[in-house]
Amino acid sequence: MKLSPRLKTIADLVPSNHRLADVGTDHAYIPVYLREQGHKEHIIASDINQGPLDNAISTIASNQLSGAIETRLGGGLVPYSIGEIDTAIIAGMGGILISQILEASMDVAMELDMLILQPMQAQDELREWLLSHSFSIVDEKLVKEGRKYYEIIVVKKGQMPKQDEIYNELGYLLPVNDDPLFIEFLETKVNKYNMIYKSVKNETSESSVLKKSECLTKLKQLEEIKQCVLTRKK
Repeated sequence: MKLSPRLKTIADLVPSNHRLADVGTDHAYIPVYLREQGHKEHIIASDINQGPLDNAISTIASNQLSGAIETRLGGGLVPYSIGEIDTAIIAGMGGILISQILEASMDVAMELDMLILQPMQAQDELREWLLSHSFSIVDEKLVKEGRKYYEIIVVKKGQMPKQDEIYNELGYLLPVNDDPLFIEFLETKVNKYNMIYKSVKNETSESSVLKKSECLTKLKQLEEIKQCVLTRKK
């Protein structure tokens, strides 16, 4: 099974001795890949809708793994029991939905050794939620496919001190773990705030003045973080 860079990065984060849940599995590409790579622990692929689960069952069967990967119908972590799995992958959906999935099954989530999360949007809101609900970010990775950057967030239960809210958007560990994509990822944030600033630059309403001030603050923070990263790399 050949995976996209995004899915392969996620799969490679799964510890070899962990029982795995692939939540929202769709075609079960990650479970099949892991079995082919020799992952011996129990793997469960689940999806909230029958159609995607049928796709997963088909992929598993076509790779002669029908007896090696379990499938379950159900949303989020609802189909799982406390202590049944060690790691859960929740990828390819919005950050707010991921937080809702975790909140709906906190009893299961808090007993996991690891969560591998890959939000498609609202990454900042997901990080804010995680740090407010006794989860600690232990690793972060960036993957680029075409022009799109994907943020992968690895968390475990435990308290983590909050920093300035800019890190909810940039990542808490990406600025310090020498990710090769971080500087260009940061530049996309600079471009975003420059565009917002230009769009309200000549406006005088109270909301526009506030937006301009927020943009200038963000741009200053981004430049400071960029310089810190570049200085450390020298």
